[in-house]
Amino acid sequence: MSLEERIKEVNARIEAACARSGRSRDDVNVIAVTKYISAATMESVLDGGLEHVGENRWQDAADKWSKLGDRGTWHFIGHLQTNKVKDVIGKFEFIHSLDRLSLAQELEKKAAAFGVKVKAFVQVNISGEISKYGLSPEAVAPFLEQIRELEHVDVIGLMTMAPHEEDPEKTRPVFRGLRELRDTLNGQALTREPIVHLSMGMSNDFEIAVEEGATWLRLGSVLVGREEDFHWA
Repeated sequence: MSLEERIKEVNARIEAACARSGRSRDDVNVIAVTKYISAATMESVLDGGLEHVGENRWQDAADKWSKLGDRGTWHFIGHLQTNKVKDVIGKFEFIHSLDRLSLAQELEKKAAAFGVKVKAFVQVNISGEISKYGLSPEAVAPFLEQIRELEHVDVIGLMTMAPHEEDPEKTRPVFRGLRELRDTLNGQALTREPIVHLSMGMSNDFEIAVEEGATWLRLGSVLVGREEDFHWA
């Protein structure tokens, strides 16, 4: 399939999921996960009309940024080491993996120095898997209280990763849990502005995530894939 065909198919599936759940397609944003492709191929993705791109590691993103940093909107979607904050601040508009106080403090320090604000998603380990990063649901409210006064870190959403399931329907409780946690937190008024966004849903389960309220989808294989998939680039 060409990139254009992939985009059309993904959009059709998102639209159908929105229709099933009574949502507007305009409320669902797509991040093209570009971690497995080169800068040249990433340029084809941007040329294809995908505005938002997501990278997991600065080491892999650095070359792409040096060549394409003036294009698109960049999302850091992987685990962020504190010593890498200096590299991503001012380049990535969104950080999807805020999961500890030391990282929040370093983001605040570097964002203040750069004169920018960071749009951050707090990562929550809804599934409880030991292999996944993120705060436990019970730890999120105290964490938000700790970072509420940081002027350059705006918590705009929550992020989670569901287990990979052969039957995507089995991921529904994870996505529903994140939505319900967001609504509970908003009732406690722990952030300067209400938390709006939910970063959840990947290639295997994004339709379920849409039905449960996702506002940002992180799509790799179903949309962009790997370098070897770009015989059509």
